[in-house]
Amino acid sequence: MKIALQVKPAHRKQVLDDQRHLKMASSAHAYVRGNTIRFYDWLSKGNAPASLPSGPPIWICGDCHIGNLGPVANLEGRVEIQIRDLDQTVIGNPAHDLLRLGLSLAMAARSSDLPGVTTAFMLEAMIDGYLGELSSRRKEQDVNQIAPIQKVMQEAFNRKWKHLAEERIEDVTPTIPLGKRFWSLTEDEREHLRKFFEGEKARTLVQYLHQADEGQPIRMLDAAYWMKGCSSLGRLRYAVLVGVGKKNRHGFRMIDIKEATRAAAPTAPNVDMPANNAERVVCGAMALSPFLGQRMLPSTFAGRQVVVRELRPQDLKFELAALTQQEAILSARLFASVVGKAHARQMSPDVRKAWAKQLKSRHSRGLEAPGWLWTSVVSLVADHEASYLEHCRQYALSRVG
Repeated sequence: MKIALQVKPAHRKQVLDDQRHLKMASSAHAYVRGNTIRFYDWLSKGNAPASLPSGPPIWICGDCHIGNLGPVANLEGRVEIQIRDLDQTVIGNPAHDLLRLGLSLAMAARSSDLPGVTTAFMLEAMIDGYLGELSSRRKEQDVNQIAPIQKVMQEAFNRKWKHLAEERIEDVTPTIPLGKRFWSLTEDEREHLRKFFEGEKARTLVQYLHQADEGQPIRMLDAAYWMKGCSSLGRLRYAVLVGVGKKNRHGFRMIDIKEATRAAAPTAPNVDMPANNAERVVCGAMALSPFLGQRMLPSTFAGRQVVVRELRPQDLKFELAALTQQEAILSARLFASVVGKAHARQMSPDVRKAWAKQLKSRHSRGLEAPGWLWTSVVSLVADHEASYLEHCRQYALSRVG
């Protein structure tokens, strides 16, 4: 589907829905990434084995697929692989993150046309990487052994503000170029955004990010409606270019404003979690991905709950395709260790030890990965493959009808 350079606000929903369906029809792996609800429907219908562990209630990603893991920079420019998207974060069962990650890894293996035995090895490596973060034997994973990840990490380390500017704004005039991703705003939207960045909360965030004095002027230079992502398509989303300092010596910041909606992930019983969805997302980010969380702010915009986030040039995502068996197995261990680190930092030593013991006690004889993980991933793959094919059929019918 070709997208016009100018999409009228009245037509946004139709175009966004079409794009979402197109993206999800592009591959089974893309379908899994864009359909969190399907995963939790499977879980709620009692498909999970009775041996599925119930871990300590902590902040979990809630949508823990490999597309939501990648390099993230903190305020000082240090880069780590962390969880990049926290829309679905809740205080819940950490086993749900393991299940979702296992499904994503299995689908990535299938997209790379790897044999089923590779998936078994990947799940073994995954649980090994996760358990390593819960114990004293943890060690840094060597990304240099995984060519696709090494390439992205090297790019992230080398990227500066000018690289983000070259991608997002015009060189001469500081504007956001309209096109496939960025669409024009209504006058009301532009005015709402202008007033938003004149407000105290937004100004404080930008000054904090830019390490600017309170006396320095801050103003919105340009803004656009942003078509981005897959599962988030259809939500309110804006990209905003902000200038800090005197007009002829501006420092720039790119800001993402994204609507926060109710999470599909189930919440653990009797936990104290913010009822406000934007506050929930930021709290989860601070717990799971502090590099990202420190650049986020919960707020409201046009009567909706939104998360305001600064974009950094080092924030990239992994697009893993055509993996070798070794790369797939090493990737599984690496990604699981990232999730394990995010979970473990919320647990006391005793809780980490007890959770690791519970996971180890459920291993099957002759298979390092727990039986509940293998059984669940096999069931989830079958469920999502069938659902994906039906999605493709419906999409094809809508094109010819």
